[in-house]
Amino acid sequence: MRNKIIALLVLLTATLSLQAQVDKANKGTFALTNATIETVTNGTIENGTLVIADGKISALGTNVNIPGGATTIDCSGHTIYPGMIDGNTQLGLAEVSSVSLTVDHNEIGEVTPQMQALTAVNPNSVAIPVTRVSGVTTVIAAPTSGLISGTAALINLVGYTPDQMYTGYKAVVMNFPNAGRRGWWDRRSDEELKKEYKENMEKVDKLWEQVKLFAKVKAADEDTEYNPALEALVPVIEGEIALHINVDSKKSILSALEWIKEKELEKVVLVGVAEGWRVAEEIAEAGVPVIAGPILSTPTRSSDRYDRPYANPGIMAEAGVKVALTAAETENVRNLPFNAGFAAAYGMGKEEALKAVTINPAEIFGVADELGSLEVGKRANLFVADGDPFETKTKIPYVFIDGYQIAIDSRHIQLYEEFLERTPGVKK
Repeated sequence: MRNKIIALLVLLTATLSLQAQVDKANKGTFALTNATIETVTNGTIENGTLVIADGKISALGTNVNIPGGATTIDCSGHTIYPGMIDGNTQLGLAEVSSVSLTVDHNEIGEVTPQMQALTAVNPNSVAIPVTRVSGVTTVIAAPTSGLISGTAALINLVGYTPDQMYTGYKAVVMNFPNAGRRGWWDRRSDEELKKEYKENMEKVDKLWEQVKLFAKVKAADEDTEYNPALEALVPVIEGEIALHINVDSKKSILSALEWIKEKELEKVVLVGVAEGWRVAEEIAEAGVPVIAGPILSTPTRSSDRYDRPYANPGIMAEAGVKVALTAAETENVRNLPFNAGFAAAYGMGKEEALKAVTINPAEIFGVADELGSLEVGKRANLFVADGDPFETKTKIPYVFIDGYQIAIDSRHIQLYEEFLERTPGVKK
């Protein structure tokens, strides 16, 4: 126990030391001039100006008056994009996976919807600066374990406290019972698979009946004995909060769609959906949006083409499904643009892929009035790039989140600069 505490203290010291080295974000009035502005929702503006004031986009276009005292940034040869949004991460909930004391997205218990991921987010996580300098400005921080994992939260990647980072959207996370094999290594018989799936679905149905009964009893008697798990699920069945369902295989996706319809759930999002391309028409018909990913993955079946994970989002989008993308990572959420790049190259197209990491997730999460595109009145979550943001060679010199100019600095950048021109000490 003593060794674990020492390890944690060392880790926290290192984290705080790093954060002290990263320059603070700077808030003020900024005018980004001579830029190509990719609004996402209203086309592309050439040689335009975008003004940031009081944390929001106050003006943009080709004929914009620059406020007195504004810091002017010449963006000639560069493009301004909305900040990218990743819809399923554990960013801020874990630091070192091998050190259990730094991992806070995996709660004990099968049904723990009352566990709020927002309270566990570490604003000083080393992975946050690494992520935002890639143009990813907003993410879902989600719990992972059990049948009902907890409640995820949408956060902006700037702030001293979780509450300052919170952007107004939460969702209960559910790991839907698997109706098929977990992978090629799963050697269970068909009978064993059916039995386990039936037992798990009975648990789910029983839980939902308990929630409905609890809601009725509480409505009739406010002094009903407090049950935190059932209490947290009542807003889901009443359509006040969304349910994010992690599901991947074809059988499980179809079962989940049937279950959603049977339970008459209003706000539901499918997450992962690795085999969504197999049932794209069914998902579209159900009208359920998806957060697809990771795209940089391998096929779920050995008989599938190598590019099925890359083509998966595009196939669903073409069928009429509203698709958002995720890198499905903890430390490497920075790879979201490259996941989007593969989706774009394998059928989705750049325009749709850009929407899938900007306006689509914003619409799915009900925050499109604030995030997801460059429009007057929206939060100033954006970045400036010298090329295609989905390509690894592209450089991002400026990032703004909630109107704060973010320092283009991170642990990765510091290490790169440290070892780029090494000058070892000389023994005397």
